Amino acid sequence: MPLETPGAEKRNSGDVVGEASLKTDEHEFFSVFPDGYKKGKTRYIIITGSVISGVGKGTFSSCLGNMLKMSFGLKTAPVKFDGYLNCDAGTLNPYRHDGTECDLDLGTYERMLNQNLTKDNYLTAGKIFRTIIEKERAGKYLGRDVQFIPHVTGEIKGFIRNLAVKSGADIVLVEVGGTVGDIENSYFIEAMRELAYEEGKENVCFVNVAYVLQPNALGEFKSKAAQLGIKSLMSMGIQPDIIILRSRDPVPEKVTEKVSVYSNVPTKRVVNLYDLSDIHAVSSMFRELGLDRELFKLLGLRKRGSNHELKKWDLFVDSIKKAEKEVTIAVTGKYTGVHDAYISI
Repeated sequence: MPLETPGAEKRNSGDVVGEASLKTDEHEFFSVFPDGYKKGKTRYIIITGSVISGVGKGTFSSCLGNMLKMSFGLKTAPVKFDGYLNCDAGTLNPYRHDGTECDLDLGTYERMLNQNLTKDNYLTAGKIFRTIIEKERAGKYLGRDVQFIPHVTGEIKGFIRNLAVKSGADIVLVEVGGTVGDIENSYFIEAMRELAYEEGKENVCFVNVAYVLQPNALGEFKSKAAQLGIKSLMSMGIQPDIIILRSRDPVPEKVTEKVSVYSNVPTKRVVNLYDLSDIHAVSSMFRELGLDRELFKLLGLRKRGSNHELKKWDLFVDSIKKAEKEVTIAVTGKYTGVHDAYISI
């Protein structure tokens, strides 16, 4: 059952639900609800990784948002969480990051969704901790012991809900950076578990992106690492609804079946996303595999408008496939010694 938080009738912008009750230590709940927030109005899709990072969670998230936009006419808002203690990516070494104020995945979001993003679409550990320390110094926590649970997780949920209100999105896509098992994102994953508890499972969908290894020496697929990564997520109290199996080549059906049995996820919701020559084709691939129908069932989505945008996108993808020539575009840059320095461009 969804959490009925004490003091819910006292919701104000930036205030905590149940603030009055905290004075007497009667309750342990702590959730931030922005002014105008309505539970059930926004659905949440949480994307987590496992096994290794850098397998394309950002690309998947943006293509998924594109599919929701094209297939259902829904408005989406992406948000990326990075576990770095830096308050923004601009203070990170560009040889470790993209040298901008946010993660390079936001560039992929903007291209695929055709919308401009803001600081509300990017959250780091340093950013959330700075907010918490400032509130603690100002006495906003009423003298309570400030802890990871419920305060850090509560502020994270508040950040996500604030994006829902400000963007007016039907779907908020939350990409959790790194892999399951990382200390630096464990409390964020816990916050997402709490979000599902409070919002109601019908409003939250968990997607785990797992990489299926294909050692050259063996010439076959090995799914054990993916299975263990998923099991690690389940040990944190999260049952994935959909599994995305990333791989270099298409995996055989028996691999899908192994992962399905191991994770309690039906085979129709275990989707193989293998490497494609053009990422624009991923959204169309999802539709062909029935991922849109499964999300429709899981979140009770309703289609809006006609298939005009859908057809237009398919024509665009088809035109890329039929392109008769390649065009080389030069980009002048400073950090040319790293592969992904300007990948957002």
